[in-house]
Amino acid sequence: MRFRLGPVRFVRSLLRILAGHPHVPPSLQDNALLGILLRRRSVRSFSRAEIPDDVFHAILEAGRLAPSTVNLQSWSFATFTAQSWRSLFERPLPFKAPRAVIIMGDTHRDRQVLDSFPKSPLVEYTIAVVNASLAAMAMTVAAEALGVSSVMLSETGRSGLLDTAYLAERLKAPAGVIPLMTIVFGYTSSPYPPMPPKFPLSTVCFDGTQGYPEVDPALMNDWLAQMVAGYNASHLGSSFDAQLRVYQSKIGQAEADLRRMVFRDDSV
Repeated sequence: MRFRLGPVRFVRSLLRILAGHPHVPPSLQDNALLGILLRRRSVRSFSRAEIPDDVFHAILEAGRLAPSTVNLQSWSFATFTAQSWRSLFERPLPFKAPRAVIIMGDTHRDRQVLDSFPKSPLVEYTIAVVNASLAAMAMTVAAEALGVSSVMLSETGRSGLLDTAYLAERLKAPAGVIPLMTIVFGYTSSPYPPMPPKFPLSTVCFDGTQGYPEVDPALMNDWLAQMVAGYNASHLGSSFDAQLRVYQSKIGQAEADLRRMVFRDDSV
């Protein structure tokens, strides 16, 4: 599949991105926490400034105190400096960030005292993903509140779900511990990027009594055009097509690895 935009649609899509902004009721525009949540962006350019230990600890503490299903806390966090990341993975931390956390869904710890899902590995895995993702979001919000920027990685530098078996092997993770993503943290070295293309609230939110609404093809095509234009404009030397091919080349192996790790079946 190839995604090519003519020059007119390319420019129009970029202008749509630049015009995007959160919609906040006037009565809430001075709410500090809401401002932090809506200001947060994925940053991919960091300065050389180190994150103080107490600030990084506070970010981790926000993850530790995140909500989780039945308080299972089915997560683990592997922390890294730029030096320790290079030592373990033999490559630099993506985007020259000074700190990183690999977020893992972790069912191994709870199993030492409680086997809640003896015959339901998919439910157990899904709950761990939900819980770990809540912890990850809590960390990014805490970081933003402390003036620290971040970006969640799923593939860049073999850092996420598409390389989960590789990460588990390097981390010596036992069965039931599945690396999901890496969040890199640091102080931005450039202005914040514009808000990425977001669906309008009317597309993702509906009256539950009315049933799931029909998808608007025109809206989806417009979103995709903005995604292509935004990626191509911000990744000189690459393209949306090229990145998609990278994902497609790795998804099959990642699917097999996840099936083996979730269902504990080496024949999968």
